[in-house]
Amino acid sequence: MARTGRPKAELILSDEERVALEGWVRRRSTPQAWALRCRIVLACATGASNKDVAAQLGSTPHAVGRWRKRFVEHRIVGLGDMPRSGGPRTVTDEQVAAVVKRTLESTPKNAARWSTRAMAQEMGLSQSTVSRIWRAFGLQPHRSESFGLSTDLCFVDKVHDVVGLYLDPPERALVFCVDEKSQIQAPDRSQPVLPMTPGVPQRITPDCVRAGTAALFAALEVATGKVIGSLHRRHRSEEFGKFLTRLDQEVPTGLDVHLVLDDYATHKTPAIKAWLPAHPRFHLHSTPTGSSWLDLVERWFAEPTDKQTRRGGHRSVQALEKDVRTWIAAWNTDPRPYIWTKTADEISEPLASCPDGRPDSEG
Repeated sequence: MARTGRPKAELILSDEERVALEGWVRRRSTPQAWALRCRIVLACATGASNKDVAAQLGSTPHAVGRWRKRFVEHRIVGLGDMPRSGGPRTVTDEQVAAVVKRTLESTPKNAARWSTRAMAQEMGLSQSTVSRIWRAFGLQPHRSESFGLSTDLCFVDKVHDVVGLYLDPPERALVFCVDEKSQIQAPDRSQPVLPMTPGVPQRITPDCVRAGTAALFAALEVATGKVIGSLHRRHRSEEFGKFLTRLDQEVPTGLDVHLVLDDYATHKTPAIKAWLPAHPRFHLHSTPTGSSWLDLVERWFAEPTDKQTRRGGHRSVQALEKDVRTWIAAWNTDPRPYIWTKTADEISEPLASCPDGRPDSEG
């Protein structure tokens, strides 16, 4: 039966072309895309069909046919990216490099950062050109992010201690993240809240009448996400001691209690230091100075703040405390634990490249 379909272009290589193509295939520094095109041409030169070459090299018959045709018409030059339609390029590589250097190494005379308009005027380019260059190199002069470096000399040791509890908790023990959120305001708006209507958001007055504050002591159980909370009017060592007593009562006997907490003065007064030896199943694990992100309960504090207290109105501290207790009870009916995934070594590894003064790996 006669073979149907479009006949493939005959491809014959000269000795020089074969040597060049085989050299690019063998060279490790050859880009993968270019090496694949060379392999396609070499395979086509054996007389194989586009379909067979595609199956052999993990490509598609359409791609094989395209590079076969390009090579037959333009030889090795055809394996490169052909010129595209449109006007010629007007911005040189030197101009692009100058924009990037100026953005990274200088600021305008009358501003703290570059804008596309200011950079365009400075470099004699259009705003759209500057914008494209910034996007290509991931430059965002309009943005800034904050950071903080812990000065704790035992930073690495404390990170290993706390993260070890998260990733490999001890047997017959519960791990809690503990902290207090002080100065929770009980404000009421000076005028009635106007409810949301179609097309109009809820409207509230910017000023409010403050009825007082409360302090929330919370212990987040790492394994389950359940929270034990206690509300007080003050957040002294005395209130923290009462909270520890409540934890001792609520945690089943026979289980050790590991508490992850910061080094706030309330947590290390003589009264607390005297309480701990009398309750030997309690073990305290301090987070490094300035590293509240390591304490998972800090993340949980955002939940009641965003969903209950920030926009709520309370005419008294008692009303505030009632709503917070109700919210915690609702949370505990369907708790969601926060899963820690990064190891201590992954956290500590970047310290090797930090400036002098950061904690070293020896603590």
